[in-house]
Amino acid sequence: MSLHRTLATLTTATAALITLSLSGGAVAYADDNPPGSTTTSPPPDVDSNSPGLKLADGATLAPAKVLDIKSVVEDLSGDERREDTNQDVTFALQAEVLFPKDSSKLNPGAKSRIQAIADEIKAQNATNVRVFGFTDDLGTYAHGLTLSKKRAEAVHDVLAAALGSQEQELTFEVRGYSEDYPIADNNSEEGRKKNRRVEVSFPRGERGTGDQS
Repeated sequence: MSLHRTLATLTTATAALITLSLSGGAVAYADDNPPGSTTTSPPPDVDSNSPGLKLADGATLAPAKVLDIKSVVEDLSGDERREDTNQDVTFALQAEVLFPKDSSKLNPGAKSRIQAIADEIKAQNATNVRVFGFTDDLGTYAHGLTLSKKRAEAVHDVLAAALGSQEQELTFEVRGYSEDYPIADNNSEEGRKKNRRVEVSFPRGERGTGDQS
């Protein structure tokens, strides 16, 4: 096998390894994220004539591509999940740990969980925060739409109070999506429990550069 062919094989294998997710998570049955929750960076400029590339004679570079690395960490109970990508941080809290059944009134212990998210928003120096509510597919779509929006608003209110003076520098986007964008199968209670959630997402800041812990 020629040196050029060997280099090409190693490059392909390395790229394939990089694109693997850092840890497992639930597979989305619709889009991984609702509209407006992700961003894409343009690929970096690379000088194909740079002598530092040390390509074999006659070899050329393939078009540059940005690989999106995703890390998903979920607690043992499954009540809370944190997802980090190159661009964003997303916290997903199951509705059961925040609200009574079919209610948008926060439980007594909910504020401490939301406060932890507010602390991370401050640490990331985020200026744009998305708070999205979701339900399972039980009941009518219209009821789920109203409930998911009210739950998102309840979480927003606590976040805004926790962030205090920083709120004036923040832009919030608050939405309810009912049963849209499930992250698990609604055919089981375990799956429906995962789908009943509120997600808080925001762009990674300077703290997040090169750190997805």
